[in-house]
Amino acid sequence: MFVQFAIGTALILATLLLTGLSFWGLEVVMDRYRRWLSQPPHRPKMILTLSSLSLWVVIQFSVAVWLWALALLWLDVFDALEPAVYFSLVAFTTLGFGDILLPEEWRLLSGLAAGNGLMHFGLMTAILVEGVRQIRQRQIAHLKDDP
Repeated sequence: MFVQFAIGTALILATLLLTGLSFWGLEVVMDRYRRWLSQPPHRPKMILTLSSLSLWVVIQFSVAVWLWALALLWLDVFDALEPAVYFSLVAFTTLGFGDILLPEEWRLLSGLAAGNGLMHFGLMTAILVEGVRQIRQRQIAHLKDDP
């Protein structure tokens, strides 16, 4: 039981660390284009921002699911990649189909994967909303400065 919690906690920390490092890089990119994004035309740039941030969210989510899947393969919980990825995705999204289950000695990892998925969804939503909010505020400020 303690081994499962240790492995699950390590995987959660790893996904959060990768997301944090990636967010750092995203901030650098957004900072580079912040002035350009705040100038007219605003709507196409907001669509570009939203699309780019959404793509970043999908990539972060995918990386986390793959990390869990590879860990499950490494632990010999699954004997093939496809069921490991499928289980990770189903657990991470908290769908819980139940068609593929972990063996009893590893079943606590499924709850930890689901918890990691919930944290990831919350974190990604916050980053997406904050990124769009910052760009929109700068666009509005730019409109006020240019009568």
